[in-house]
Amino acid sequence: MLYYILKSGTVHPNSVRAAKTLKFKIRQLEAFRAVSERGSITNAAAVLGVSQPAVSRLMSDFSQAAGFELFHRRRGMLEPTSDSRYLLSEVNRILDSLDHLDDLRRDIVERKGGHIRVACLPGFATSHLPRVLVKFLNEKPGVTVTLEPDRPERILEWIIGEQYDCGLTDGFNGHPAIHSQDLYLRTVCILPPGHPLKDKDQISPRDLASEKIIHTRRDSRFFHRLSRAFSEEKVEINSLVEVRQFTTACTMVAEGMGASIVSALDAEEYRKSGIIVRPFLPNIHHRLSILRPSSGAKSPVVLDFIDTFVQSLRPYIVAGPTTTTDS
Repeated sequence: MLYYILKSGTVHPNSVRAAKTLKFKIRQLEAFRAVSERGSITNAAAVLGVSQPAVSRLMSDFSQAAGFELFHRRRGMLEPTSDSRYLLSEVNRILDSLDHLDDLRRDIVERKGGHIRVACLPGFATSHLPRVLVKFLNEKPGVTVTLEPDRPERILEWIIGEQYDCGLTDGFNGHPAIHSQDLYLRTVCILPPGHPLKDKDQISPRDLASEKIIHTRRDSRFFHRLSRAFSEEKVEINSLVEVRQFTTACTMVAEGMGASIVSALDAEEYRKSGIIVRPFLPNIHHRLSILRPSSGAKSPVVLDFIDTFVQSLRPYIVAGPTTTTDS
């Protein structure tokens, strides 16, 4: 809604005292602009695709609401009065903004525009995810993205606080304010280039009995599953380095240090470095969680991004106990 004061034939915007509230309809603004630009009711009606009486009625109502004459006739043409010219600049701004709003609405409905905020583990931000984003943004050139890597605890806080639209994390244990989709990724054993075990088709805990192991944090669920696999074959993990991210283990192994059990996704990212990648038995999985705030509307663009991300992981996904939770 616009606010104007009429004083001595001049319109002053944004005054607090004696303010006149100008109530209008969008169609009145469109007719006002059309008549101002075309110089006649007849031409304005043709541009708007309505009848001349309809435009006349719109102008009459708008003039009454404004409280002053909108046009005077000169040489057979309708010209805006001095007050109307001042008003016209604001009307143009409003209508241009509405045009932009409609374009934005159309982009969102057609899933071509919008902004998404993604929080992820640091390893994803520097390896797999950039390529996923390139593919996604090429398909949706009107979309922009904020990507923020951090530790799982911070990602959880951000999603609960609805500061980010989705989070890519691990170790998620459920929360009533979060919707989660769990993916289970197969894991492999990685060894330094030229390692003596390079000729084996698969690797077991017994094969690694004398190897120094780079592994995830001892309080992680993945380490508990790995430790159980070693214990069942009566092999003790010869711990060398405890890390938070698989990418750290991959980098160290590529430099000739130790062996590790990591997700097949991370191993594939480092295969070009010359590391040896072999299936690990018994099969253990790495659980990755995609988090979204459970409250609020579901953004179609965010859901499209999640679909693109999940599709990128298809070669590495294995069956898990569950796939989706609401708590």
